[in-house]
Amino acid sequence: MADEYIYTKDGTTDFRNDPAVKKKTGTWKACPYILGNECCERLAYYGINTNLVNYLKFQLNQRNVVAVNNVTNWSGTCYVTPLLGAFLADAYLGRYWTIAGFSTIYVFGMTLLTLSASVHGLKPQCDAAQNGCHPTGLQTAVFFVGLYMIALGTGGIKPCVSSFGADQFDDSDEAEKKSKSSFFNWFYFSINIGALVASSVLVWVQTNVGWGWGFGVPAVAMGIAVMSFFSGTRLYRNQRPGGSPLTRICQVIVASLRNFRVEVPADESLLYETADSESAVTGSRKLDHTKHLRFFDKAAVGETNPSTNSAAIKGSVDSCWRLCTVTQVEELKSIIRLLPIWATGIVFSAVYSQMGTLFVLQGNTMDLRITRSFQIPSASLSLFDTISVIFWVPIYDRFIVPFARKLTGHKSGFTQLQRIAIGLVISIVAMLVAGTLELLRLRMVRKHDYYELKNIPMSIFWQVPQYFIIGCAEVFTFIGQLEFFYEQAPDAMRSLCSALSLTTAALGNYLSTMIVNVVTDLSTKGGKPGWIPDNLNYGHLHYFFWLLAALSVLNLGVYLQVARRYTYKRTVVDSL
Repeated sequence: MADEYIYTKDGTTDFRNDPAVKKKTGTWKACPYILGNECCERLAYYGINTNLVNYLKFQLNQRNVVAVNNVTNWSGTCYVTPLLGAFLADAYLGRYWTIAGFSTIYVFGMTLLTLSASVHGLKPQCDAAQNGCHPTGLQTAVFFVGLYMIALGTGGIKPCVSSFGADQFDDSDEAEKKSKSSFFNWFYFSINIGALVASSVLVWVQTNVGWGWGFGVPAVAMGIAVMSFFSGTRLYRNQRPGGSPLTRICQVIVASLRNFRVEVPADESLLYETADSESAVTGSRKLDHTKHLRFFDKAAVGETNPSTNSAAIKGSVDSCWRLCTVTQVEELKSIIRLLPIWATGIVFSAVYSQMGTLFVLQGNTMDLRITRSFQIPSASLSLFDTISVIFWVPIYDRFIVPFARKLTGHKSGFTQLQRIAIGLVISIVAMLVAGTLELLRLRMVRKHDYYELKNIPMSIFWQVPQYFIIGCAEVFTFIGQLEFFYEQAPDAMRSLCSALSLTTAALGNYLSTMIVNVVTDLSTKGGKPGWIPDNLNYGHLHYFFWLLAALSVLNLGVYLQVARRYTYKRTVVDSL
């Protein structure tokens, strides 16, 4: 009986693979190493991503549309590769070893990128007289190999670190469970501390000192991230990998089809579940039966007599493809219920991706001077997005949540779905503001005939509101998504569901690329400059921002309908 209070109840283990001792492992004492790792890794990532469009345009001599599409395609890939890392973590390696292995690939990619910008022969030759650089095919190839090694490396880190941090809090302990919600806020806070340094100091270094140093510092930061992560090894709680989640999903689908003609009993207690207190799925609690998607309940019904289900399950290996537990069926149902919510995050991510592309190009056309002798790089304006997040996270955690808790009675102030919805509304405002600023900028261009002027006399700091508003939207939507996908995911699929959440960012980037291409093709017909020409003074960039605002309104309407019908996951313990 004493063991009940000594060890965690969620099945986590320590670094020796023994049951985790509550007082010696996990909780906030393990989190500084995880948050430190995330802060430094995000500094490295944003140190590349924030100013990448300018590197491609000026160092690799790419046109605006090509550079924008390359940035969004790479960013998108960074959010697709987590599917691979998440699968390996949930199925075979566990989150700890997945983070460790992919971090090594990440460091190699950062090193190669640094060499491509600093070593003679790999570094593009630039001619100041002709005001341009002339990269060779080899130099471009080396750069992109390093860039996509980073995309692969981040695939094992992104889906695992937030889940690994949340694993440090035992769901069966109410005090620890309450801290978990706060952890996601501070996790996102640490991300933005790294992003703040990247968008201010590193962008300045890249613009004024050189790209070799500008990429070298993020490489060192990534090395520090790895050391921080390993430093906390003795304190971590680790979830055991539960075997291939894809295999379990396929087993439910196949068993349902095989039992197509079988009637699902009205008494749900006749559906097969193990008699043990623990689930048959390693690393997962039992899930309570839900009445939705009843077709898949056929997988938990014996072909002849439900009362003989236990005998059927003990047969050959093939029996797993004929009969599944209720928990296994509910895993699949949980994933299916998440998909509509997941899909509505794509448009928000397309809006967010503008900070690293069209906001930067818009800023390039404005007055960059702070003093007569000092100019701020346009990419550094993203630091106001970061400042916004750093400002709103503690405000949300310490003031908005307690106030909302009094109004709603919900322990977190807002439900996760309500929090996401608020962020979607705020993102619409951000696009309207960005479009209005561009309209005012173009009016100044037309009024004073500034068409060929590289930087018109309108301060770049007029962009601050659109960055700040997007930062506020992030605090509601992105953190809400992080917590929602972790909480609603089956225990043994949490990395996979975190990766699924991240793919909205990938698809958002790809959606942005597609919209840019379609808009460019349609708006340049008949020899017109189009909405996004190389010289934005001849363009209509505000139309693009307003188009995204309109898409966001439609997306919000769909989200509200989907969220209203969502059924939350319940473990057997929760339902007692």
